[in-house]
Amino acid sequence: MLRTLDSLGDLAGTRVVVRCDLNVPLKDGEITDDGRVRASVPTLDRLLGAGASVTVLSHLGRPDGAPNPRYSLEPVAKRLGELLDREVEFVPGTAGEAEPGSGAVTVLENLRFDPRETSKDAGERREYAEALARHGSAFVSDGFGVVHRKQASVYELAQVLPSAAGLLIADELSVLERLTERPEKPYAVVLGGSKVSDKLGVIDHLLPRVDALLIGGGMLFTFLAAKGFAVGRSLLEQDQIPRVQEYLQRAESLGVTLLVPTDVVVAAAFAADADHETVAADAIESSAFGADGIGLDIGPDTAEAFAGVIARSRTVFWNGPMGVFEFPAFASGTKRVAEALTEVDGLSVVGGGDSAAAVRSLGFGDDRFGHISTGGGASLEFLEGKDLPGLQVLGWERDA
Repeated sequence: MLRTLDSLGDLAGTRVVVRCDLNVPLKDGEITDDGRVRASVPTLDRLLGAGASVTVLSHLGRPDGAPNPRYSLEPVAKRLGELLDREVEFVPGTAGEAEPGSGAVTVLENLRFDPRETSKDAGERREYAEALARHGSAFVSDGFGVVHRKQASVYELAQVLPSAAGLLIADELSVLERLTERPEKPYAVVLGGSKVSDKLGVIDHLLPRVDALLIGGGMLFTFLAAKGFAVGRSLLEQDQIPRVQEYLQRAESLGVTLLVPTDVVVAAAFAADADHETVAADAIESSAFGADGIGLDIGPDTAEAFAGVIARSRTVFWNGPMGVFEFPAFASGTKRVAEALTEVDGLSVVGGGDSAAAVRSLGFGDDRFGHISTGGGASLEFLEGKDLPGLQVLGWERDA
């Protein structure tokens, strides 16, 4: 059974090390999406309210095991202070060598400035975890976005100190168990993003469990190719065509509605200002751009068809944008799917990563969805049926 905060007992007067996931996007030193920072606040508030002081750990980006000011957590610490409405002490340098903080809330510098955090050597990770353990007498793991990784601050630190899951991890786990073990029907899954190969495990595991599977994003063109359609210069994983054809056959035999777009938005180039037009999915190379056309979004008919399936569902999980939402001309499909999820009479889950970034950038508030996951990769691996080391070390076991 997952160990929760209550298992740590009375924390008044103690210092607790908290592993958050504050890996937020930065542009010119400014946070462009603070969703993960906001998601960390409830656990920190709970600990502070119990009379504990906290030392916050996190990574940011991939600095390759060496200090790099581009990946400093200093602006994140500042934002955390604003959200907590209290002073936050930021400790620069390398987390494993830093002296313990003295304030109620301390944020240590990026964990990945030390190569031991992500080392493949368990002994090196253990050594780093023991150095981090100097910052508290108990450990709370609340960075759901990293629980699928066996890293020092996720796995070994939970063995070195008395440990428990924070409120965010407990909430994420509750939602994901509803999606896999007891989904209310009808159950629809919407998958997008670039590559089919990134979603193979999810499709395999969920196909027998869902009523409808809707395919968008760059991966849709491999599905179209599997049906024999030419896709121009659109993203295509040729080697995955046989696997996709198998999925199409399995869905039919299982009675699962597998919707592949009937129309797509095709452009002359991968650019925000590229000329574009909407064509039938089987006529991509008949567009004005011929065989040079590149598909960048699902078409309006497909978007409405997807919205209709979503509206009739009681449980919906969505991972991956429908098109290149960063370009306004190719954001319509993603926006329509997001709108449909806000109207679900039941549980609607946005599966983290690019999907979470998309709904926020398109102006949708988090409170309009049943749940927005903070861990795209972790959510997908859970839905694939994989065991997640960062949860197992906290006492969680997947039901047989």
